[in-house]
Amino acid sequence: MVWLEVETKVPLKNSEVAPLRKKIKTIANFEKRGKKSDDYFAIQKSGYPKKAFRFRTMKDSTEVTFKRWLRSYWTDLIVVKQEFEFKLCDAGGKDDLLELFGDFGFYEWVKKIKRNETYKHKKNKKISIEINHVKHLGYFMEIEYLCKKKDMKKAVKAITKTLDELSIEKKQIDNTGYTKLLWKKGTLGKSKFID
Repeated sequence: MVWLEVETKVPLKNSEVAPLRKKIKTIANFEKRGKKSDDYFAIQKSGYPKKAFRFRTMKDSTEVTFKRWLRSYWTDLIVVKQEFEFKLCDAGGKDDLLELFGDFGFYEWVKKIKRNETYKHKKNKKISIEINHVKHLGYFMEIEYLCKKKDMKKAVKAITKTLDELSIEKKQIDNTGYTKLLWKKGTLGKSKFID
């Protein structure tokens, strides 16, 4: 099933994490903590790749994901991506897929390790709020709403309302992707794999 990922992201200083967590708990319930380890693969050998996919390794599963940016739906505060995702049934599936993609010219270009705590909005269960710590980058808050295209306006409105509830100003938002931030920080087009 193809979903639209409607989201916004706010970089945080270490000193901002605890006060924001306290605010989040007034409008959302804690759901879970986790660690996501993402290995990204691309074909482009220099510069920032236009297309990539990832293997996401979690405690009990491995997923393959790629996203299509839907820039025509973006606002100043919110980005929209179409997400394609499937789980691998067995451990050997990842190695087999890597052999196949390697044969097509894909190479491993960046790794993202993210520890997250997830909260569900008390009044709107479709709103997910995360405080993330990304290795090499620091803390971020993400607000996300997964929906079908017909519900996109509703998602944008709900995220905007949540930003207001948390007193987040427009100037605090930076929707630059984690992979781009990691690439700028550590690879800058070199064939160096960050972990």
